[in-house]
Amino acid sequence: QVQLVESGGGLVQAGGSLRLSCAASGRTFSMYAMGWFRQAPGKERELVGAISRSGISTSYADSVKGRFTISRDNAKNTVYLQMSSLKPEDTGVYYCAADFQFSTGVLTSAGEYEYWGQGTQVTVSS
Repeated sequence: QVQLVESGGGLVQAGGSLRLSCAASGRTFSMYAMGWFRQAPGKERELVGAISRSGISTSYADSVKGRFTISRDNAKNTVYLQMSSLKPEDTGVYYCAADFQFSTGVLTSAGEYEYWGQGTQVTVSS
């Protein structure tokens, strides 16, 4: 079992940057595929980015490609989401997710993840 705690959210102007962090408990972080999802008011939760256990493979939503970067540091049990060129439509609650995996691929569907953090609010003003 793993517990996830997100941090780094806040209010930023359009065009600005933020870095989200997700700290995971436990000793087997490197066995978990990780993902960042977001949910805007009245909308379904959607994938932002996903990363494989080793960090070699990543996947992004089309809406954030070229602007967001997901990375992980397995020695620090932490996954990051670097967000640049932020837009008002990036506003939402951002969630970190984890799933124990023997495979080395990425998971892009919310239903594939077992563990979730409590979320951190990101608000981008125009």
